[in-house]
Amino acid sequence: MMPPLFDGPIEVEPGVRGTAVRAVPQTLAIFDHHFPRFPVLPGVLLLDDAATVAGLVLGGGWRLAGVAGVRYRHYVRPGDRAVITAEVVSVDGDDAVCRAQVRVEGRAVTTIRNLRLTRAATTLPALAGSTAEENR
Repeated sequence: MMPPLFDGPIEVEPGVRGTAVRAVPQTLAIFDHHFPRFPVLPGVLLLDDAATVAGLVLGGGWRLAGVAGVRYRHYVRPGDRAVITAEVVSVDGDDAVCRAQVRVEGRAVTTIRNLRLTRAATTLPALAGSTAEENR
């Protein structure tokens, strides 16, 4: 199933790279509060999009664990079409490192040199001092 924030098909070369497009409609509720006079898409949403694409490239079941080397070069504004690409750098067991980029009209707006993901646990850990039966 395609994540709802992306428009059109997500191109994935499993284990290598992937690309998705996010149209940024002027009607997003975030623009009411995120600088109403100069609305811009929050950078954290771009990070989340990049992590989502990277997780799909890795095969799903991955979550964001950390980022480093993030540069915001330009704003993403209402009406823009953001092209998000993620490329796998390395995978070591349950940890992976990717790099990602967001482009608008061919211009890099965000670059992420180190996007670290970890394989999501399939079950929730038991609470300390409780039994598995109590956690159901």
